[in-house]
Amino acid sequence: MKRFPRMMAAALAMTLLLSITGCGSADGKTHLTFQIWDVAQRESMEAICDAYTAQHPDVEIEVQVTNWTEYWTKLEAAAESNTMPDIFWMHTNQILYYADFGMLADVTDLYAGEDPNYYQNHFSEISIGNASGSDGRLYGVPKDKDNLVLVYNKEMFDAAGVSYPTDQWTWDDLTDASQKIYDKTGKYGFMAYNDDQMGYWSFVYQAGGCILTEDKTRAGFDQPATRRGMEFYVGLQDYDWCPKQAYFAETAPGTAFFSEIGSMYVEGNWELMNKCVSFPNMDGKWDIAPMPKCPDPASGDGRATISNGLCYSTAAKGKTRDIALDVIKFFGTEEAQLLASSYGAAISAYNGTEQPYFDAFDKAGYDINVEVLMDQFAYGVQNVNNAAKPKWKSPVLDELNKVYSGQQSLDSALDNMQKIIDTETAKKLADN
Repeated sequence: MKRFPRMMAAALAMTLLLSITGCGSADGKTHLTFQIWDVAQRESMEAICDAYTAQHPDVEIEVQVTNWTEYWTKLEAAAESNTMPDIFWMHTNQILYYADFGMLADVTDLYAGEDPNYYQNHFSEISIGNASGSDGRLYGVPKDKDNLVLVYNKEMFDAAGVSYPTDQWTWDDLTDASQKIYDKTGKYGFMAYNDDQMGYWSFVYQAGGCILTEDKTRAGFDQPATRRGMEFYVGLQDYDWCPKQAYFAETAPGTAFFSEIGSMYVEGNWELMNKCVSFPNMDGKWDIAPMPKCPDPASGDGRATISNGLCYSTAAKGKTRDIALDVIKFFGTEEAQLLASSYGAAISAYNGTEQPYFDAFDKAGYDINVEVLMDQFAYGVQNVNNAAKPKWKSPVLDELNKVYSGQQSLDSALDNMQKIIDTETAKKLADN
């Protein structure tokens, strides 16, 4: 029999019961809590809550923000004690875990009365996949969609006499530009650090490889194309213009970039507006470009960028479940998703609601080529995920850390990574 693991003490569970469970009050309204982990999106989330409560004045929704780590610790404790927030964000890293344990409300038929094919008609396959459980049912309403871009420092490119990146840039252009900038300015080139979504995953798919097979039952590290992508990405560490992993343990690539220490790094579009606001001294000095492509892919045209997306979820049980479902149903409408996009913090998942995101940069006076994001959705690759991911994610990165520190060869690491993912996935399949 499956058991949802206990992560927090009973005292914390009781605290959560008192602090996050929606309930009625003396004012006669139903008070709901909505938990998120990104303070940069608080304003947009409050706006869509206000839009809902304007139509339903008997409901009040409080948006609560906690940091990423605390968010998942609290959510798991709340799930254990059946005191989950009324509404909350769900991430692809965790949705299969929570859905498989029956903790999330099934929203597959949420719009059946209006349109039986609502999700298919208004969201991409990737967005639907990001909100789906192992059984193919939906356990969240798609919230947003994203992809990764190459961020570059225009002043450093100018100083080195290097043309800015274009949609025709290949891996060779990336390394050539990095060397020239380093030789001319002494600044780092492309800063490649040990991460999956923000690191090597896109490069593997650009090479024509895969992290998981199409049926998600095995890893793809035994495939030549996957190894080709890994060899390129990990091999960047051998250049003087790329910081070592020990450097990234103290300084994130984005921090180094906006401190004008390095010239290029990979960033997710959800951070672009935040970077514009947080680093006004860099206004006009940087821009974004599409991810560089593999010059000799085993298949495809060498283009790929990991595309992820969150969803709005509510608990499978709870006294506010029906009201919470009505709220997230509204959150999935064109009205709400247009509004959310307009804050420039995230691109809404609903097809056709993307433009307000781009317009937000123009309105704020930020000259960033955000339109490249739309082009990249055409070759986006769904964020890598299967039900065993919580078990294999960290061990796989640990194997790569051993390569970066010189403790083992890349070939040995890839063999171990294949075994780790295959073993954990087989265990999960057996449990089901």
